Amino acid sequence: MYRSVLDVFAGFQFLLRNGNRNYSSQIIDIMETITLEKLDVKSPKHRILTVHTGIKESARENIAQGLKKMLADSYCLMLMTQNYHWNVQGMNFRTIHLMTEENYTNLFAAVDELAERIRSLGFKAPGTLKEFNSLTSINVPNANLSEQEMVADLLEGNEAVVRTARECIELCEGTKDEVSLDLLTERMQYHEKTAWMLRSMLER
Repeated sequence: MYRSVLDVFAGFQFLLRNGNRNYSSQIIDIMETITLEKLDVKSPKHRILTVHTGIKESARENIAQGLKKMLADSYCLMLMTQNYHWNVQGMNFRTIHLMTEENYTNLFAAVDELAERIRSLGFKAPGTLKEFNSLTSINVPNANLSEQEMVADLLEGNEAVVRTARECIELCEGTKDEVSLDLLTERMQYHEKTAWMLRSMLER
């Protein structure tokens, strides 16, 4: 096991020289996971503290995985909403332009809340387009759609986020994770209302 910062750098150099593409995961393995009771704040060792908030680790992990999908869907829906905000054309330009601005502003704040909740549960939040693409169920936006097609695409996206929220809420049941449950309920309520408004724009 590596004992100092110099040893860590030496380990990186050795692994890089030997072409080991798994070097990062091997270095991460040297981090010790400890409880708060065993924490030595003066120690220079790399460490990870266990989360002890009354929710079982397995439950936290399951919820975090659900929240990661919720985060990915929310982020990708935000990008779609911004795309259509910029590129919509037609008689309903102003209505759609203003509505989508409200929507992506709300989503921007929601993305941060979801990511911070994942971190609070003790797990890393996805933060790259590659990660989001592997998790999301949101369509890739198309700037060449008609205004009505854009509204329909946004409707499908908001309904998809609602379904993801419901799946994640099921993971929270019986776990004592009221915080995640409240956050997901709030997000579901927002997207259901947004979906209703979008649906009404398409109905005759």
